[in-house]
Amino acid sequence: MVTSTTTSKQVKLIALDMDGTLLNDKLEVTKTNLEAITKAQEIGVDVVLCTGRSLIACVDYAKQLKLTSYIITGNGSEIWHTSGELIERNILKSELVDMMWNLKEKHQTNHWAASVDKVWRNEMPKELLTYEWLKFGFETKDDKVREMLFDLLSQNQELEVSNSSLTNIEINAAGVNKAVALNTICKNLNCEMGNVLTIGDSLNDIAMIREAGFGVAMGNAQPTVKKAANWVTSTNNEDGVAHAIDRFVFKK
Repeated sequence: MVTSTTTSKQVKLIALDMDGTLLNDKLEVTKTNLEAITKAQEIGVDVVLCTGRSLIACVDYAKQLKLTSYIITGNGSEIWHTSGELIERNILKSELVDMMWNLKEKHQTNHWAASVDKVWRNEMPKELLTYEWLKFGFETKDDKVREMLFDLLSQNQELEVSNSSLTNIEINAAGVNKAVALNTICKNLNCEMGNVLTIGDSLNDIAMIREAGFGVAMGNAQPTVKKAANWVTSTNNEDGVAHAIDRFVFKK
């Protein structure tokens, strides 16, 4: 539910998750979403992509949206300016990646892992320990295996554990998440988190949804994400981002 205190604030920054949020199921930015984002930028609102994706999987969308601010990638493991400047990088210890790779092999899940220069999918380099890593992910439709791995990894105080879908687990270094990265950006832009509109659908969005002045869950969001939000918009196939921008930026 949206409170009167929330609605009286002004949105100065919009942070958008991508998959399941900004993008529809065809991985497109709809015309309606594009128009809403363009109008927000025209009145001086900064728009930031805030995603689990790596930078290379974001730049074309940033160009399409004509963004001029920041891009948060890898769930906060990196912060980039749209000019291409790296602002911050948070490394996941290679020993921890090696441990998770062994878990992946033991339980026969799929995986992906992001090093600073490549995303590895169902393969890993032989000299794993010599690489700089940003994130590790498990993918499995086996509920028991996934729940066991989620619980096991969540007990490790060196890890930040979340997901970006109901069938995966995403792991960053402890203290690395989208909310922390947004706080860094807010300092650079002289903006408070109370003036931020965040929109997302998965566990890796919960922290930023809870901390923002305007935390919005997509209509297709996981139930725990909806519970954490101030408001639930329509789905990613129904221009949910545009509806949230209309409501909180333009007060429609």
